[in-house]
Amino acid sequence: MAGSLLCSGDCRIRNVPLLADVERMGQVLSALGVRLTRQGDILDINASEITTSKAPYELVTQLRASFFAIGAILARLGVAQMPLPGGCAIGARPVDLHVRGLQAMGAEVQIEHGICNAYVPGSNGRLKGATIYLDSPSVGATETLMMAATLADGETIIENAAREPEVVDLANFCNAMGAKIQGAGSSKITIAGVAQMHSIDYSIIPDRIEAGTFLVAGAITRSEISLSPVLPDHLIPVIAKLREIGVTIIEDAPDCLRILPAETLRARDIETLPHPGFPTDMQAPFMALLALAEGDSLINESVFENRLRHASELNRLGADIRVKGNAAFVRGVPMLSGAPVIGTDLRASAALVLAGLAAEGQTTVQGLHHLDRGYDQIDLKLQQLGAKILRVGEVSTDAELASK
Repeated sequence: MAGSLLCSGDCRIRNVPLLADVERMGQVLSALGVRLTRQGDILDINASEITTSKAPYELVTQLRASFFAIGAILARLGVAQMPLPGGCAIGARPVDLHVRGLQAMGAEVQIEHGICNAYVPGSNGRLKGATIYLDSPSVGATETLMMAATLADGETIIENAAREPEVVDLANFCNAMGAKIQGAGSSKITIAGVAQMHSIDYSIIPDRIEAGTFLVAGAITRSEISLSPVLPDHLIPVIAKLREIGVTIIEDAPDCLRILPAETLRARDIETLPHPGFPTDMQAPFMALLALAEGDSLINESVFENRLRHASELNRLGADIRVKGNAAFVRGVPMLSGAPVIGTDLRASAALVLAGLAAEGQTTVQGLHHLDRGYDQIDLKLQQLGAKILRVGEVSTDAELASK
């Protein structure tokens, strides 16, 4: 959606989920003067007349990803005013990599009173190609700078770039609009700037984290589940770890996976890493799964420094988890027992739902506003699989829209 700002014509994006974050991002774009219409999973965006370069504070502070639009706005208009971002409280996640990259491309950037003010000096207002090294392979910084570079004057090279499938998908989206991006999916991305972009009709990739969550749902409830459409290549570390734990994963078709339950779940160690390592977004669901495995597991969260708060909530369900720093020591228990719990962030909420599916008795999960940020009607999908799950409150704006 941020990338659509690069195009002065119509963009049609297909396979767009009903998420609270999608709704918020749409509100951010609308505030900039962008026209959006939605039918089902199709989103039509027209950014031919961006009326302001200033994004609204009250929206950006709720959605971290909206900050990534600064690169596209700056490339398109030569000026951008973006409040510092919000989102889940899972760590510091500073935007200094974004800022330094834009400065390397010739932008003047100042942060005052919580607002990032950026402009491109000179008569033509175009960013300049540059070589940028990222201190860490940040997905957000990679995407922000890649978008900014598409309309820059000259060639930009991003070293130590993030390699996640979502980066590749964004590059493919931009290339379909006329950008010249090479190397996405590797640690070195090269972008040759172009003068303008053209209209596009594009289908985005399936969500690998949603797919992984449903694989864990099958494993934790000892159920057979088929998933489609998925891209198995995007799930290699998740599938490998599930197989180590004892679960059977079968590729029934190039875009279809089937999970067969294991009689016994085996304890295994996990360390989160940037792609292609084990994804940090799957850490919480796997903690719920390993809570029921035989033996002791060690989970090391190396990506974010504040992403183990769900451990204490899982313990309320009867899990045996000790946290020290960024490490969680999980001693498997025979069963979990239903209890009231609170989701502290997006993936933590999903993990508690999964644990509740496997627990004896009734579990009540609060914090659904987190869940609705990243899962499209997960309660209804689980109901279709036979889960006894009922939403009783905290319906998000998008969930309300979906029910109409």
